Amino acid sequence: MSRKTTSQSIMEKRWRKFKTMKRGYYSLWLLVSLYIISFLLPLLINNKPLMLKYEGELFFPVFQYHAGEKFGQVVHGEARYRDLQVTFREAGEGNWMLMPLYPYHPNESLLSELPSEPPTEPNGTHFLGTDNRGRDVFARLLYGFNITLSFALVVALFAYTIGISIGAILGFFGGKVDIIGQRFIEIFSAIPFLYTMIIISSIIQPNFFLLTLVMTCFGWMGMTYYIRGEFYREKARDYVSAAVSMGANNRRVMFRHIMPNALTPVITFMPFAVIAYIGTLVGLDFLGFGLAPPTPSWGELVNQGVADIRYWWLVVSPMAASFCTLLMITFIGEAIREAFDPKVYSRLR
Repeated sequence: MSRKTTSQSIMEKRWRKFKTMKRGYYSLWLLVSLYIISFLLPLLINNKPLMLKYEGELFFPVFQYHAGEKFGQVVHGEARYRDLQVTFREAGEGNWMLMPLYPYHPNESLLSELPSEPPTEPNGTHFLGTDNRGRDVFARLLYGFNITLSFALVVALFAYTIGISIGAILGFFGGKVDIIGQRFIEIFSAIPFLYTMIIISSIIQPNFFLLTLVMTCFGWMGMTYYIRGEFYREKARDYVSAAVSMGANNRRVMFRHIMPNALTPVITFMPFAVIAYIGTLVGLDFLGFGLAPPTPSWGELVNQGVADIRYWWLVVSPMAASFCTLLMITFIGEAIREAFDPKVYSRLR
């Protein structure tokens, strides 16, 4: 009795191999889950209630601004909802509010609520203490995770798109196109990144989009070399000659036939590029050339802690978060590299 077998594509084999690398597989799911949850932080960690009932009317302050006078508070600007919650509880008039799980905002100054001058040590109210401006470190740490990882992913996406496109053109056409392109890349790569950031920071305050643009301009060159080499190798294959003989134009040969077979280094190096971009952002924030205050930033917290080592939680907290994040990405990168190893699953098997 013959045993029925089903053929698997090379990507299915690679995914199956990836799942056997348990630490990389579980790190991928954990990191993706945490990143998705980080977009829900305004509903989980915030100083605004999700729902508020006042005098029989429902309000949703997390989505809409409400002045303090609207709820009977004598304050300027938006209502102070934690104080208002205490007032509702003491009055017992049926007014209530539903606060997030952790009722503090990362940019909110808590100077009037702290028992002493900030920074204050971790306690039951503020899990990781407060920084030198009286802001909750736990809230800033989690919001910083979303910003840091988003920055790294966006830069990797745009930098790799540019690098792949230019590398494909250089490798496919070769000749003068390759020579001129290589000289341009060498000139561009000689520009010092840190000095450029210092000059830009002295002229304009960097923000997320400006930093993304600058990092993309400096980050695309590395992948160009790998894709260029892959295209040089692949365009000599028989399947490319067959496609050309059948009348396929250059664009179809490049992106339909060669590109799918040249993406192995892209997928393999992507996690390690994300690690590099995370480290770059943390380093820039630490030096003061990164995201503008009061944006939650791991590097800015470390800078505060290094300024006075007595405030150990300002160093330990962001460094631990950075270590765990980079460790998970490293595990993912190792698993991907193992799964895409050509010695394990070559194109000829």
